[in-house]
Amino acid sequence: MALDIVVVEDEPALGMLLRYNLEAEGFQVEWIETGDGADLRLREHVPDLLLLDWMLPGISGIELCRRLRARPETRRLPIIMLTARGEEAERIRGLSTGADDYLVKPFSMPELVARVRALLRRAAPDRIAEVMAVGDLELDRQTRRVRRGGRDLHLGPTEFRLLDYLMSHPGRVHDRASLLTRVWGEDAFIDERTVDVHVGRLRRILNRSGARDPIRTVRGVGYAFDETFGR
Repeated sequence: MALDIVVVEDEPALGMLLRYNLEAEGFQVEWIETGDGADLRLREHVPDLLLLDWMLPGISGIELCRRLRARPETRRLPIIMLTARGEEAERIRGLSTGADDYLVKPFSMPELVARVRALLRRAAPDRIAEVMAVGDLELDRQTRRVRRGGRDLHLGPTEFRLLDYLMSHPGRVHDRASLLTRVWGEDAFIDERTVDVHVGRLRRILNRSGARDPIRTVRGVGYAFDETFGR
């Protein structure tokens, strides 16, 4: 079952971007635009993690955080606060109010996702997998090792990130532009053909000795981790 994240953000462009990126990482996301709306929703449903903007219409993020920490059912809810306030005094204020982490705008999506996963590992370690295993292929995020059929495979950093992302979304077809964003980052100025080069390298390492290819090419679109692999 996907981990559940509530995003409270009043900027439509950022709210949509957060939801899109977190859903692409496999999370279930609900986006709320006001503090009042979030306050009501969180009385009905407690998610696995809350992304909370500091400045909101109605109830501010700081006030909402105070209220959540005062309620038994949300006292331990993991909260990451998002804000344009980067001064030390403001960071201390946000953390002392009860936020578990603090991210200053503008921030990169890979950093946000890394912080979300780090906080969830502490809050729900049994639900955040460090090791993915499909068929005879195993990827360990913590040790950065990949094994197939019990044999270690030596992947470069880019090939490791590419395999990690594809394995995290079995069956989903990713075009080259989206893979560039997810694997190389939004600020990478790289030709889309670079994706083909790295997929080719990854395949050569994975498929030595004629092993079955876990990566499926979708002509004219991009690539997917074969959802039937390992069955």
